[in-house]
Amino acid sequence: MDRKQLFIELTGIQGRGITIFLEGVRSTPETVTNLLCVQEESSYMRDYVYDQGVLTELHFDKVQNE
Repeated sequence: MDRKQLFIELTGIQGRGITIFLEGVRSTPETVTNLLCVQEESSYMRDYVYDQGVLTELHFDKVQNE
């Protein structure tokens, strides 16, 4: 995963007023980028939350590999 590209993407998303969550906790582009780029064995799923057709939240949740 390209750290710089991910950070720019998340910063832009946050700049549009969209709240970013990591494992259910409000987070920042820096925190999400650092965790996703360090946790190479783990996978995270994006969940886009819309309110009346407008993206309001972006959630990153760890996928449990069974």
